[in-house]
Formats: sequence, structure tokens, C-alpha cells
Amino acid sequence: MPAATGSNVSDDGRTPGILPWAILYEFLRVTTHPRVMRRPWNAREAWTFVQGLLASPGLSAVVPTQRHPAVAEQVIGELPHLAGNLIHDAHTAILMREHGIRQICTRDADFHWFPFLEVIDPLQP
Repeated sequence: MPAATGSNVSDDGRTPGILPWAILYEFLRVTTHPRVMRRPWNAREAWTFVQGLLASPGLSAVVPTQRHPAVAEQVIGELPHLAGNLIHDAHTAILMREHGIRQICTRDADFHWFPFLEVIDPLQP
């Protein structure tokens, strides 16, 4: 999960979590998929869970701004190896750069391809 930095730190000193809408929709896809989940949720159940996440004071969704195409062009120019499945991660990384977010908490090692991100593995001490 991307973590806000700098001016986005809350008054109590905690860093809020930020999720791109694409990740929220991926969560919906996975939790409702009968080949992925033994007992998948229906769309309403999954959406209710997402609404609960978004109602949390420590979490918000991030969306592209008008700067998104320019930031995407910059990142693609800096990282000519981007292709295939890495494009989905690039979208998240581009959103993060666009919003000044420098840290991501994830088990997905592909985010190490983006030198402007600090990748934090939540399961590593």
C-alpha cells in the first residue's frame, strides 16, 4: 500500500495509507472470483468492505490528476524496460510520483524496478 510522506503525515504523526482505485478494483476482482477464493464474496459484500476501508480516517483513494500524462511520459522515458505485466505496477508507481508519495508497503518485488520508490516489505523485520 502506498504511504503518504511529507505534508501528508497526520497530526498524530502517523502516515496514512493511500490506495489507487485500480488496486481497490483488483481487490474486488479477487475477492469475488470463484477460482481464486474458496468462498468468494458477492459484489455487494466486497463493495461493502471497500466502503469500510474508505471510511477509515487512516486510508484514502488516490486518483490521476491533469498532470498524469506528463508524469507517465517522464517515468516511461526514465524506464525503457517497462513492458507486459510491469505496466500495471507502473500505473501505481506513476500515481505515487504524481502525488509525491515515495514509500510503498508491498510484498510485490516488481516495485523495486522504480528507483524513485522506497519499497517496504511488511513481512520483513
